[in-house]
Amino acid sequence: MAGSIAVVARSPLSVLLYVLATAAAAANVTSDEEYWAQRAEVARSNNRAAYVSDPVAAMNRFNADVLRATSRRSLRRYQGPCMATNPIDRCWRCRGDWAADRKRLAQCARGFGHNTVGGVGGKVYVVTDASDDDLIRPRRGTLRWGAIQDRPLWIVFARDMIVTLRQELIVNHNKTIDGRGAQVHIVSAQITLQNVQQVIIHGVHIHHSAPHSGGMIRDSKHHYGQRSRSDGDGISVLSSSNVWVDHVSMYRCSDGLIDVVNGSTGITISNSHFTNHDHVMLFGASNDNPQDREMQITVSFNHFGKGLVQRMPRCRYGFFHVVNNDYTHWIMYAIGGNKNPTIISQGNRFIAPDDPNAKEVTKREYAPYSEYKDWVWKSQGDVMMNGAFFNESGGQNERKYDQLDFIPAKHGSYVGQLTQFAGALKCRVGKPC
Repeated sequence: MAGSIAVVARSPLSVLLYVLATAAAAANVTSDEEYWAQRAEVARSNNRAAYVSDPVAAMNRFNADVLRATSRRSLRRYQGPCMATNPIDRCWRCRGDWAADRKRLAQCARGFGHNTVGGVGGKVYVVTDASDDDLIRPRRGTLRWGAIQDRPLWIVFARDMIVTLRQELIVNHNKTIDGRGAQVHIVSAQITLQNVQQVIIHGVHIHHSAPHSGGMIRDSKHHYGQRSRSDGDGISVLSSSNVWVDHVSMYRCSDGLIDVVNGSTGITISNSHFTNHDHVMLFGASNDNPQDREMQITVSFNHFGKGLVQRMPRCRYGFFHVVNNDYTHWIMYAIGGNKNPTIISQGNRFIAPDDPNAKEVTKREYAPYSEYKDWVWKSQGDVMMNGAFFNESGGQNERKYDQLDFIPAKHGSYVGQLTQFAGALKCRVGKPC
């Protein structure tokens, strides 16, 4: 009864406005579908352009670069105040003027994401406001305001801060999120890269991302629309290319720490520290998405640390170079996949758990030996400790790969030094990192 009285009490004007708003919302759903369909088509074109026709040659260039940039002298015991132990870090880390020349970082990507330059073509934008109060009209000074701009931006932070996201943060094309010089924590909701290219995420802590119900969220300066539920990943990459994630520290998100799906390619994940999580990395979300054959990802110089369970990474379809990472903990397995991915593991250190049932590094999902025996999963120069073993296979996968195809990576015995500075660094202006 009370509800009926409330409805009757509305003025004709308020009822009209309500009807118009409802109609506009319904129309917006259709326009959003068209908008994202158009962006997806552009993204597919960009992804095809980022795809490398000879991934083994690209992988060998990475390894050759590592071998040139490292030597017994450069890998001596750390004595401070700065020592760069891999070619990505040697490109920028020990320069005292890094803060005055932040964009030098854009020259430093290696691997399949080597063409990633992020927001190098734009101005430096400083985040001064840690709030995230308005999802449609974010305030200038917030991280969300910078992330949605249609022009290139190099985003930095004025001070240490915790950015508590109300909903997923949708990052537009040509952006660098650069946490150097401050301790920046991004929490509560995921960072989403959807149908974009040229994004660098560097030097931040990402954790405690949770699912959110969605709603009206701005994704660019000229568009906002209805978003469905977000999963609570740390970083979610959908149909995007030229993406580089470097020196991040990630833990305790609701779904994956980093998910890369829908044909995304040209990606490097490097120098990062992952802890306290179940599903760490998912590369390819569905068996029914063969466009993921274009996926090419380099995973290098990362530390997979305490409290991790599985998926470091778990792969479908594409080509994955997993090189010079330190796997010091897992509960179920380290590297897995299905749907015939090519996985080249080089120069990693695998320290198996004490559980006698979890010594195998690899796991083929839902596939008998008769199926997976031809998948190309290779181990070269890996160090196996505490009973760890890598179940190799392959075979035919577009072409036959032989050990002679692969330039050796730095041997796994060097991994402790190559990864000793993994994660977000405590960089201070005026001093080397």
